Amino acid sequence: MQRAGSACPGLRRCAGTRSAMTDAERGRPAAPRLIDRLRAPCAYDHPVGRVELVETHISWVLLAGDYAYKIKKPVALGFLDFSTLEKRRFYCAEELRLNRRLAPDYYLDVVRVTGDETEPRFGGDGPAREFAVKMRRFPQHALLTRRDLDAAVIDAVVERVAAFHASQPPAPPESPYGAPDAVLAAMLDNCAAIRASLGAGAARSTELRTRIDRLDRWTRERFEQLRGRLQRRRTDGFIRECHGDLHRGNIALINAEPVIFDCIEFNAGLRWIDTFSELAFLVMDLTEAGEKGLARRAVNRYSELTGDYRGPGLLRFYTVYRSLVRAKVMAIRLRQHDLQAEQRSAALSELRKYIRLAGASARAPKPRLLITCGLSGSGKTSFGARLREHMELIHVRSDIERKRLFGLPADARTDSAAGDGIYAPEASQRTYARLLELAEEILHAGYSVLVDATFLKYAQRAMFGQLAARLGCPFRILVLDAPTPVLRRRVATRLASGQDASEAPPAILEQQIAARERLRDAERQRACFLDSTKPIALGDVLRCVAGK
Repeated sequence: MQRAGSACPGLRRCAGTRSAMTDAERGRPAAPRLIDRLRAPCAYDHPVGRVELVETHISWVLLAGDYAYKIKKPVALGFLDFSTLEKRRFYCAEELRLNRRLAPDYYLDVVRVTGDETEPRFGGDGPAREFAVKMRRFPQHALLTRRDLDAAVIDAVVERVAAFHASQPPAPPESPYGAPDAVLAAMLDNCAAIRASLGAGAARSTELRTRIDRLDRWTRERFEQLRGRLQRRRTDGFIRECHGDLHRGNIALINAEPVIFDCIEFNAGLRWIDTFSELAFLVMDLTEAGEKGLARRAVNRYSELTGDYRGPGLLRFYTVYRSLVRAKVMAIRLRQHDLQAEQRSAALSELRKYIRLAGASARAPKPRLLITCGLSGSGKTSFGARLREHMELIHVRSDIERKRLFGLPADARTDSAAGDGIYAPEASQRTYARLLELAEEILHAGYSVLVDATFLKYAQRAMFGQLAARLGCPFRILVLDAPTPVLRRRVATRLASGQDASEAPPAILEQQIAARERLRDAERQRACFLDSTKPIALGDVLRCVAGK
């Protein structure tokens, strides 16, 4: 369950805009007296000018000087229970503990609210009337929802998320987290909540009910197909204590570093989840923002970093779920009686948008198997990085998987000579066998795959052609080439930079030139020939891949 209008440490609003509106003008009830009294500057032990109040359906956030104080509402909503002071204290402590994993400099303390109702204050002596999470504020323009996104930003975020997931232990086998039936129940609950908000009779309700019923059936059918995969994710240790609410509104870029905040503290089952379910939230959010290319980049970068190539088989399933989580938030909003007509219309529009997005995410194109073919330095990886943002595919790089087989990170330097170390013949055989295994796994999951390797031998290419024939999926060979002097210059430059997973020395290039096997006539019929010394028109490549 995602929080509607999540409050965050960086939440700032300019005077004269929405922050200057009264509670009545916002169409919401007035804050209780205690919260209203805490808007006085004298309630704080640090310099404070004007105190702003931001309210969500589960909290009040007081913005005071350089800090924000978040107080939980005394509510019980099924998916959370803040009904007693002791529960609110506990969940404040949980919020501090959990968010310090990703934003330690911004989650500072749990503070008591003391004093009487007329003169409450943060800190001080006497019994606690309430508890608050004290946070450091940052400017709103740092949020990813407020800035232009690019590849560097997404890479930084995904690298932070991947490292975070790797740092978290798997759920204990005896825990209920990640059990397939529990995963399905949460998904079906979204559909039920949305139906309950639609009422009956109106044409728009009938249309939306039809869409929800279709998504409900799709979820049930797809679940039965994936039940074994879901159980395997649990067995293999991919259920971890994640953030749980990973979208752009909960990510800021500060000093060029991503700060991820406001994780779910109120329900352990909503954060002890599949790591790919977490990633799916970000993918869905980027897609909704019109950043499909960056969404695809996020999936590929995460898979490269983690080696988790089974996760993409669940991505479509989880993306539908995350879209319906957002739709459910709007459904809850629509059931609130204090909405003005404009607010109700906006919530309904958002609801419809996320239902459409869920429907689009459920549609799967026919998977294709693509392989590259080219000498070191021919531009295979650079081209693959472009193609994967224009096609829904998983890009598997031999340079990375070769090192992973040896237990090495992608940026490790081995100084292997031609025919030795990680470039020994048996190492290459193991690498191609692993690439074939990954390609089959990804294709079985319904995703296209681009296998990025030199594929200079006919036997290597034939293995993948046979796999495509066996699975009944289209097969294309993307042949990249450049003049030999260009290749030699590129290989030398790349090796000197030390910035790429490939560390093939010039001797390996010379060995490749002498040993490569040209494409046979039957292979040429399935090939797209690309000159990497010129800008490659992706439109032409996409048509070639589609067989047009």
